[in-house]
Amino acid sequence: MVFSSFMFLFVFLPVVLCVYQFVPDRYRNHVLLVSSLVFYAWGGPRYLLLIAGEALVSWGTALLIEQADAKATKRLWLIVDLVVLLGLLAYFKYWGFLVGSIHALLHSNADVIAPVLPIGISFYTFQLISYVVDVYRGTVHAQHTYWKLLLYCSLFHQCIAGPIVRYETVADEIDNRHATPGDIYAGVRRFCVGLAKKVVLANACASLADTLVPAGAGTLAAQPLFGWWLGMLAYTLQIYLDFSAYSDMAIGLGRMVGFHYLENFDHPYLCSSVQDFWRRWHISLGTFFRDYVYIPLGGSRCSTAQYVRNMTVVWLLTGLWHGASWNYILWGAYYLAFLLLEHFVLAGRVPKPAGHALTLVVVVLGWVLFRFENFAEMGMAFAGMFGIGATGITSLAVRTAFLQNVFLLIVSVVACTNVGSWLRHQLAVRARTSDVALHVYNAEELLIPVVLLLVSTVALAGASYNPFIYFQF
Repeated sequence: MVFSSFMFLFVFLPVVLCVYQFVPDRYRNHVLLVSSLVFYAWGGPRYLLLIAGEALVSWGTALLIEQADAKATKRLWLIVDLVVLLGLLAYFKYWGFLVGSIHALLHSNADVIAPVLPIGISFYTFQLISYVVDVYRGTVHAQHTYWKLLLYCSLFHQCIAGPIVRYETVADEIDNRHATPGDIYAGVRRFCVGLAKKVVLANACASLADTLVPAGAGTLAAQPLFGWWLGMLAYTLQIYLDFSAYSDMAIGLGRMVGFHYLENFDHPYLCSSVQDFWRRWHISLGTFFRDYVYIPLGGSRCSTAQYVRNMTVVWLLTGLWHGASWNYILWGAYYLAFLLLEHFVLAGRVPKPAGHALTLVVVVLGWVLFRFENFAEMGMAFAGMFGIGATGITSLAVRTAFLQNVFLLIVSVVACTNVGSWLRHQLAVRARTSDVALHVYNAEELLIPVVLLLVSTVALAGASYNPFIYFQF
């Protein structure tokens, strides 16, 4: 079950929210726990034991760490937790990749049987690791009730697609929270915004990208120059709208029941440098690696060689986290190279407008590495984007695709900026002194969630339906 499905939108979520609202406060966490386990089991009941087992290990080791007096004993239990959790993550996510790479190196034709990847294992594993490490550091107290820790790591709002929620962010709200009518409205609105970003914009951009630059289908053919760039622009928009949409929906769902998750994206395509891009993109992942890998290794307060080593470790892990394939490792190395270039060569030397333009080019080219696992396809895409092997500048098919999707692209680009929130803020300011602006603001606040939900429902009913197709030149 995913957020953008009829089962979730019109059966699961309404039932959960109704039961949650009508039970006494002391049972509300139980409702969330049961519903989260049902949601998780929908994609594979056998893996309930995995998430419950990892939570049990982290619960026990955190208690032992808190109760221990000797630093060595605390460290021992921390290591036990890390070995178990990272070992399970490595087995399920990377074992097939590792064995396949060895077979490829040895030119072996043996079949590689990889274990089925449990849904959300990267997210809840990192959350539990951050919890135990924080208990070890003394920044949070250990949770003495097992099922509450299981609730923390399995909340259906964010256990599948993030953000990576720190225990310290929700520790108090697990036991003490209250969702006001304002919270519920803000949550519903945020969820509807995310849903529309996913099913109306991201899915339509994905359709355009799959048409122009299909990956892994064996159908990648020579394109004109404009076709390569148009396809990768669509993919660039799709991947942000898709990733950020799930964070929007998770934040909205949490807000409906009184949880306040931190922001996970901050309009990354408005960045002025590669470093700025990564401050804004998947913030919870970036801060996880910063606080639990980069800083413990020494951060930037060390020698140049150690700094390069620390950055290399972080970006190798960042690439691997996104997927068990060499192209993701290459993607991490690509960003490592540009971050080191900025740090040692370009720092303070590039004007902001030029930095913004150059960074967007770096990001779009980086998504080529992210999209194509097959290196032959990747090479063809890079060559085509630089005019090598491209069949001219444009073609009738590419021009038609562009004209059919021009309004989709415009709206998607605007959705990647802060224009919407800025306009809403300006209207709210004017509503304080103008009755007309107040009526417009109230109407907008009332209608936007309803309209977005209706449009999203229509888009879901039509699967790949693109409402912007009717607005073309």
